[in-house]
Amino acid sequence: MHLLKRSALAMLLLATVMTSCSDDDDNNGPQYPPTNPPGAQTTIKLANNSKFGAILTDSTGRSLYFFSNDAQGTPTCSGGCSAIWPTFYVDPNNLTIDSTLNKADFTTVTRADGSKQTVYKGWPLYYYADDEKAGDTNGDNVLSTWFVAKPDYSVMVANFQLTGNDGQKYVLDNTGKIVTGTGLSKYLVDDRGHTLYKFANDKAGTNTFTNNDETHNAIWPIYEIADVKNVPTGFAKTDFAIITVLGKKQITYKGWPMYYFGQDAKVMGANKGVSVPSPNVWPVLYTTTAAAPLP
Repeated sequence: MHLLKRSALAMLLLATVMTSCSDDDDNNGPQYPPTNPPGAQTTIKLANNSKFGAILTDSTGRSLYFFSNDAQGTPTCSGGCSAIWPTFYVDPNNLTIDSTLNKADFTTVTRADGSKQTVYKGWPLYYYADDEKAGDTNGDNVLSTWFVAKPDYSVMVANFQLTGNDGQKYVLDNTGKIVTGTGLSKYLVDDRGHTLYKFANDKAGTNTFTNNDETHNAIWPIYEIADVKNVPTGFAKTDFAIITVLGKKQITYKGWPMYYFGQDAKVMGANKGVSVPSPNVWPVLYTTTAAAPLP
């Protein structure tokens, strides 16, 4: 009955927006939570959630979320979507945060309708309308694209069009292969939305590309991380590990060492490496990726 109640609330909100708001103003969505007293949304807290550990909330304890489709840092949830996923915004001049957070990680983006939205590490922040009280995290892993906002993800999921360095459009198919096509693909990125790749010639837990050569590391930099902290729902933390390359710690997924593409220049949403030098030499990774072969 609880699920039915929450689903009914979502449908009611969607119906209300679609019937009572014009195309020009329905992107604003409802104010959420509607009962907040004046000035309540002036603090972002780091709450200890029993399921997820440290999560971002507003000052009243309402959970905040990332959307994988916002892989360029631009909000893509609008119209009816905003009824289910209302935007979170606090004036930067009034922003106060817990001491364990870094204020430099918070920015503001202007949405297509002219309204503002608060951004954390490049990800616009949202509420979930079906969260009924502080501490609820019912929106996590909805459609495998909405994730509770955490400060310590080791990887995150992007859901975005792949566009190679050759200018061609690609998708990641359900076998983990890169093929030509137009559409959204789910794939792994770092916590700030920078695309991660695997090298087809690598072996399980073995980086065969870098070969202790810093010039190679400049072309395809290793994703350097000290340890695996948290991964999005739907991924097994045990599929991630750390190896040592060039005296640095490189993260692996299913045995595959993970890299950046230098020409992406760590621009959020850039995924040019999928076509270099040809598709499937440096593909992106997702749950469909097969485990790396043994050395």
